[in-house]
Amino acid sequence: MGKRIVGALGGNALGNNLPEQMAAVKQTARAIADLIEGGNEVIVAHGNGPQVGMIQKAMAELTRSNPEKYIPCPLSVCVAMSQGYIGYDLQNALREELLDRDIQKGVATVLTQVEVDPQDPAFRNPTKPIGAFMTEEEAKRMVAERGYDVTEDSGRGWRRVVASPKPVSVIELDTIQALVESDHIVVACGGGGIPVFKTEGHHLKGAAAVIDKDFASEVLAEELNADVLIILTAVEKVAVNFGKPDQKWLDHLTPEKARQYAAEGQFAPGSMLPKVEAAVKFAESKPGRTALITLLEKAKAGIAGETGTSISLSHLRPERGADHPLPVCHAGVSASQILCRGRAQSRPVRRKPGAFGKRAGTEPRPCKAAAAKQKSRMIKCAGGHFLSCGAVARQADVV
Repeated sequence: MGKRIVGALGGNALGNNLPEQMAAVKQTARAIADLIEGGNEVIVAHGNGPQVGMIQKAMAELTRSNPEKYIPCPLSVCVAMSQGYIGYDLQNALREELLDRDIQKGVATVLTQVEVDPQDPAFRNPTKPIGAFMTEEEAKRMVAERGYDVTEDSGRGWRRVVASPKPVSVIELDTIQALVESDHIVVACGGGGIPVFKTEGHHLKGAAAVIDKDFASEVLAEELNADVLIILTAVEKVAVNFGKPDQKWLDHLTPEKARQYAAEGQFAPGSMLPKVEAAVKFAESKPGRTALITLLEKAKAGIAGETGTSISLSHLRPERGADHPLPVCHAGVSASQILCRGRAQSRPVRRKPGAFGKRAGTEPRPCKAAAAKQKSRMIKCAGGHFLSCGAVARQADVV
């Protein structure tokens, strides 16, 4: 049985200009098609930082060329434009890739508005980078001429920053849900969605902001009742002490550990921090939900539990080569039978009171799939937790 997956594409999946985008979406489509071919429902969200910046720059130049005829284009309208032209390339690449694999599924892009709170403090403290990188000299000129807020971005140059309020809800949720239920692949919440807030009556007013695509994807995943949120980025795993001699890649994080690392300043604001925060929020939203942070090309392997950094309420993956015991599920249930999604069967065995918990019940046996032949698959305990098949480590780690 497949999963419902919301995938949030990073900028590396779309390129920095139109020619790069047309080439990049072909690779992106292959990675997404791998998940679909595996029997999963996939909803695609994406960023738009370089694209919305280019659109805004073009519209600003148009206004400058004839200010009496052309008024400045609102940022919310620029976001809508970016959704259209990114969605156009992405859905066509996906359609072609699926048909090449003889997969008959419709693909549609939904122009998506996302509600924000006009009182969100982000409007008083703009932090979201958009547009192309600039030199320090160019950035200073933009501040003087146009009143932009700018910031230095991780040693890569200077960028404009705008408000990035938290998403409240997805306006077109019912439309997206209907398409998903009718077996369509949906591209939605492009660039984090078009930011809007409610005014008098039923009117929605665009906001001068950009919503972080990771937070918007998380809200979309929650509202669609997804099983997995995959945040696809430029690294295979999350790391602590990134770029230092003692750098450490992380296979798994609990929400508590993620918060600890965040408090220590391990994750860069505007880069890895929002990804981890969105992943934590999704993992805590409902038992059994898992978030995954990994490379686009590793998405399939990540879903199989072979790579990436998973974030969940419990440990999903045994460390390779370790001799793990079989503790009982911590979901608060007395029965912890695991249901293997591979070819093997797992049977419950009796345990005595106090052996693994306060109450008597059952404990799971390891999956019997042949370690040499059976690839890692996902299994689910009775408490609703997804974890990696024991075929890789020769026993299931149920915690």
